Amino acid sequence: MAVGMLVINPVLGLALGPVANRVEVDSLAMATSMAVAMAAWMRFRGHRVRPIVEMSLAMYAGFVVLFPLLWAGRIDAGGLMTGGHVLMLLFMLAAMLARPREYAAKHAH
Repeated sequence: MAVGMLVINPVLGLALGPVANRVEVDSLAMATSMAVAMAAWMRFRGHRVRPIVEMSLAMYAGFVVLFPLLWAGRIDAGGLMTGGHVLMLLFMLAAMLARPREYAAKHAH
């Protein structure tokens, strides 16, 4: 995920241009950059497609569920970013706990 943030996120920022300054767009671009790198690594490690999709969706869900609070003025951009990352980790943990064999097993690559 860190590789995605360092390599993919700047490219997405350039591609999106001025619209990337909106916190919603920025958070989704960041989730995309992390999800792409994580998905590639999971696939390399031998994970099936369904768990990769579930884990990728968990990365977006952490931010998307907070959008209504942002729009209602209950949280600011910093709250969205902080809360989104915390929720992302919780959603990823939930995905792992839902499939313990998938994440506890040794994978070939």
